[in-house]
Amino acid sequence: MYDVNIEGKDLQTEKIINAAIEVHRILGPGFLESIYEEALCYELNLRNIKFERQLLAPVKYKELIINKQRLDLIVENNVIVEIKAIKKIPEIAVAQTLSYLKAMQFNKALIINFGMKMLTSGIKRLSL
Repeated sequence: MYDVNIEGKDLQTEKIINAAIEVHRILGPGFLESIYEEALCYELNLRNIKFERQLLAPVKYKELIINKQRLDLIVENNVIVEIKAIKKIPEIAVAQTLSYLKAMQFNKALIINFGMKMLTSGIKRLSL
């Protein structure tokens, strides 16, 4: 089971969201995902928040590693951040991010959609 937009404050995800809000405040909507990823990484660095970028996560079927999927960001070694720059987050993006959580055996993820006029409307919190 998972909850989208879970209630309650999580300090770690709040720090990430605050950094994303700063990026969106300066850049606004309309750029490519790669631009927002670069800016968010810079902002996370400024805030001394550790992250890994474009990490390859293995996809396992039984005992076989089938392939690897690329994750936008892993923050502080336990939060997956998926970056979008579109009008609306599609359900497939939620399903993909949940599969990333399972593959990495993490329990927290954020989908941050910089394509929204108000960034807070484009943030989904996911947990397993």
